[in-house]
Amino acid sequence: MDSFTLFNLLNGKGAQIMTKVIIIGGGVVGCAVARELARYQCEVLLFERNIDVSEGTSKANSGIIHAGFDAKPNTHKAKFNVIGNEMFDSLSKELDFSFFRNGAMVLCFSEEELPALQKLQRQGLQNGVKGLEIISGQQALQIEPKLSKEVVYALYAPTSGIVSPYEMTLAYAENAHDNGVRFEFGAKVTNVTKVAEEGYCVSTETCDYYCDVVVNCAGVYADDINDMVNESPQFTIVPRKGEYILLDKECEEIVQHTIFRLPTNMGKGVLVTRTIHGTVLVGPTSVDITDKEDVNPTPEGLESLWEKGILLVPTLNREQEITQFAGNRAHGSTGDFVIGWAQKGFFNLSAIESPGLTSAPALAVYASEEIAKEYGLQKNPDFNPIRKDIPHLFSMTEEEKRTLIATDPAYGNIVCRCESVTEGEIRDSIRRPIGAKSLDGIKRRTRAGMGRCQNCYCGEKVLQILSRELNVNIEEIPK
Repeated sequence: MDSFTLFNLLNGKGAQIMTKVIIIGGGVVGCAVARELARYQCEVLLFERNIDVSEGTSKANSGIIHAGFDAKPNTHKAKFNVIGNEMFDSLSKELDFSFFRNGAMVLCFSEEELPALQKLQRQGLQNGVKGLEIISGQQALQIEPKLSKEVVYALYAPTSGIVSPYEMTLAYAENAHDNGVRFEFGAKVTNVTKVAEEGYCVSTETCDYYCDVVVNCAGVYADDINDMVNESPQFTIVPRKGEYILLDKECEEIVQHTIFRLPTNMGKGVLVTRTIHGTVLVGPTSVDITDKEDVNPTPEGLESLWEKGILLVPTLNREQEITQFAGNRAHGSTGDFVIGWAQKGFFNLSAIESPGLTSAPALAVYASEEIAKEYGLQKNPDFNPIRKDIPHLFSMTEEEKRTLIATDPAYGNIVCRCESVTEGEIRDSIRRPIGAKSLDGIKRRTRAGMGRCQNCYCGEKVLQILSRELNVNIEEIPK
């Protein structure tokens, strides 16, 4: 008698849903693993407790592709950061998401801080980071004229970059879906049970699912998922809140590189960076909290990060502030990523805090290869690595715009004036296989509502389009 039949008999249940691999968590790591597992001949199902991908840490972080100098040598963070960083040029082309190597500088403001900066450089070189160079304050100001005139030295890292984390996550998810991965949204995992010697039963609030392999990518809840099947806790997750201030595109020329201060034991500290879309981001704070659901910015936190931000770039103008937000990072008790088999069939990708976004591509390749090796998975000859995003008018030439509008007039109807987003873009973002179901889902796919007015002008129109496309009442559409 196989373990699945035995499990049903013991629990008095009828037929249940079976698959090979279940991934728990639809953030950037979970979606990346889903896409990489699609390279093999196996059934993959991803559970996400929210109604969309990228609803947790992956939508509320700095969007920095780190060079790799901050991570301690010989750690998972150091290894996968550098490997992941090198993957972004080709990956962004395959999956059609924006990526730009803008470079980064770590500033110090006294001669006394120089040894710490030199240590950071040595650490980066040991990790395999290319092009690291300590430059004088004068050189730093030539590169970034709006920096504080108090800068004495800077560590320059040309391989650092910027990306939209939620667009990257969505690109992974859509390509995974196109290659056969199934996604279940609103599927909160309530229990994971070991079934005899082989396999697991993963329970949601509505159904039980049987699989051979569970991949734990549950973010701040990864310790809870791990503890469901492992008797002694191997690690704990403390949510580490990071608050941010976003400035208007009018500030784009203030800074081109990502600007850091020397890091502390609480992380890289407050940074100032341009985003992939031309806005300017200041943050984050770094505060350990107890409530994993608390993503509310605080007046004290925002004031603190602003004071630190203007120490780096004094000409920052808070009158250009568009919005504030916060996200919780999955800070692990081990101080490093928790990666690998916790037991037969249960693979952890947990405690993935910074540089998790940078590391995600490499972590996904590693995890999928380990699973394929352990279970003898064969390559999928039909795997298609290419994903194409919806058209975005803001990135088109005038000729391309005219051609598209002639083909589809909805692309000539501007809905969001701040970001020049059209009805066609919004409509198509809803109709995609993993389509938007909320105002925020539209924001993350099209940038409608991301500009200065923050949905005040376009919000009602977006709701009307969502209502029409989803065939639901406006009152049923969540933010």
